Amino acid sequence: MLHLRLITPSDRTDDAVRLIEKTVGTAHVVVLPGAARNPAGDVVMCDVAREAGDELITGLQQLGIEQTGSIAVENIDLSLSKRADKAEAEAPGEGADAVLWEQLADATHEESTLSITYVAFITLATMIAACGVVLDNAILIVGAMAVGPEFGPLAGIFTAIVRRAPRLALRSLTALLVGFAVAMLVTVGFTYFMDGVSLFSEVKLDALRPNTNFIYRPDWFSFVVAVLAGIAGTLSLTSAKSGLLVGVAISVTTVPAAANAAVAFAYGQYKQAWGSTEQLLLNLLGIVLAGTLTLLAQKRLWSVQRRRA
Repeated sequence: MLHLRLITPSDRTDDAVRLIEKTVGTAHVVVLPGAARNPAGDVVMCDVAREAGDELITGLQQLGIEQTGSIAVENIDLSLSKRADKAEAEAPGEGADAVLWEQLADATHEESTLSITYVAFITLATMIAACGVVLDNAILIVGAMAVGPEFGPLAGIFTAIVRRAPRLALRSLTALLVGFAVAMLVTVGFTYFMDGVSLFSEVKLDALRPNTNFIYRPDWFSFVVAVLAGIAGTLSLTSAKSGLLVGVAISVTTVPAAANAAVAFAYGQYKQAWGSTEQLLLNLLGIVLAGTLTLLAQKRLWSVQRRRA
């Protein structure tokens, strides 16, 4: 269940309450006339099944509530109510399958913004991955994948494509490109430093590296894994199971590929650097393609399910 708290102008309150009451899957409607001070107006609260949440929020936006008041949405972790159980049973579909498009747009907007913290995380992840590729240490590679924050901008890109939001797409693409560029540049300098203190060497990079040589040898398996990870990541975002993103993150080799490219470039190993760059681009393409198609499929399927209900 979701909890909605609205601040509505007095002349819009009746319209908002009628919309809530006619929306299948709502319960616990509370109206507090004149309770709001900034902005002035009434406070309206209700609970709604997640699968009916997007329809209700869209209707409230069409009434202009967010323009003159506010719409706040919270997840309810526990609700002990027969009315809530009845509302969930009446609402069409399953809550786990429902997509709250405004919540998705808000989440991806925050995660796809170029910030000092984002650049720091992707740079640290790339440096950790650089240690992993030189030492041929799979544990460090997995750690770097988990630390890397690049799925946020990727999610922003395919969300922007589906919602036709060019500003979000530009912001996400900027964060992705600038983040990787800075991370790889810093990692080149980090490689020179580690070589200077005899912790990195070209001999280690040229070794067989059975645990990590796949990073600079892209193939169709790389693309397939990226597509599967993109689908899983999209589903974890839309179903509010963000904890699964860690598992998604360690399924793709974006950050390790960038790290391998940076280290190889520092040692003049351009063939290996280009192979790593191909791996990086292949993974990014697979994730964006899979995420876009998954969102389109969810949008289509949910629309059909609503009409049938």
